[in-house]
Amino acid sequence: MYQLDVQEQILDKLNTLTVVLNNDGSLYYVSKSVKDLFGLNSDEFNSYNWWEMARFSKPECNEIKNRILKTFKNNHSTSQNFEHLIPTINGGKKYIRWNISYLNDDQLIAVGHDITENKLKEKRLIQSNNLLLEQNKNITDSIQYAQRIQQSILQSSEVLKSLFAESFLIYKPKDIVSGDYYWFYETPIYKYIAVVDCTGHGVPGAMMSMLANSLFKEVFINKKITEPNEILNALDVELNAAINKQEGATFYDGMDVSIIRIEKDTNELIFAGAFRSILVQRGNEIIELKGDRYPIGFLSGIEKQFTNVSFLLNAEDSIYLYTDGFIDQFGGAKNKKLNKTNFKELLKTIADMNCEEREAFLEYAFNNWKQDNDQTDDILLVGIKV
Repeated sequence: MYQLDVQEQILDKLNTLTVVLNNDGSLYYVSKSVKDLFGLNSDEFNSYNWWEMARFSKPECNEIKNRILKTFKNNHSTSQNFEHLIPTINGGKKYIRWNISYLNDDQLIAVGHDITENKLKEKRLIQSNNLLLEQNKNITDSIQYAQRIQQSILQSSEVLKSLFAESFLIYKPKDIVSGDYYWFYETPIYKYIAVVDCTGHGVPGAMMSMLANSLFKEVFINKKITEPNEILNALDVELNAAINKQEGATFYDGMDVSIIRIEKDTNELIFAGAFRSILVQRGNEIIELKGDRYPIGFLSGIEKQFTNVSFLLNAEDSIYLYTDGFIDQFGGAKNKKLNKTNFKELLKTIADMNCEEREAFLEYAFNNWKQDNDQTDDILLVGIKV
């Protein structure tokens, strides 16, 4: 008797729910913690039907009872573990995790632990996760809608081909929308191509690209500026006016731009660049035309004056305008940037290909270099053959 009292005291200290069941389903022993859970003393507890009292419905009662008593058939070879929601004296609910084991031919022992707090935390976590999933879906849906808007303002590759029959366009946003932008334009005398790398990528970059679209229309169509360096100067003025309207606020957003103008009659190329260069391919030779060392947009303490670079094109010459996403891509055996030197070598490899083949080869070379790495940045590459 003393030994049993000691065992009960230990169980009470552990606050573990302990029930010993006879093989007919009646109760042999119930720990104080179980009685406290239901608010009953020993005499009251034995007068209640344990199976119905600890369940919410009669079918549930029968299901649990049959499941537990099957343990007698398996003897000591197995135990059952399950979680169960039970009613409490104050009308509340408790989640209990039970472990039921074979004790002897006549009895089973069930040890329960209150996991209500854990279950409530799990429920809150699931609710939070579902909320995050819903918010993420809403954000993604919005960005995908923004993608459709962005695609609607971008000119198609067919527009480029109408200017240059031998040409290709590779445009790969890092995210759903892109901070890279391009512009094709034609007058009776000239053909223009501009490639723009706006600050950032994703949504911020895409907003800047939308602004770039407005600025290019203003400069080309409304102001009718024709000289590439003057176009860059005008873009710089227009951008600063557009993003610095709030008094006392200074924005550090900008654009790197390369723009070329080709005169139809003479094949003279005029290039101007804001932190961007272009590559001219003549046979197996790669010639780099470098732009000025400042961007379109804010740059403290420097008075910007963009300059023109003149280059007379020959038949079969090729020109490449690009943002830095292609050459900055990490990959290869040492997981380093592709870099401009390797990019130039790739261009030498495709010298004898037509533009359709060049596009396919460069796409393959990029993916082969990148492998399983994430795309580093937005990618924009325009290639034409004179």
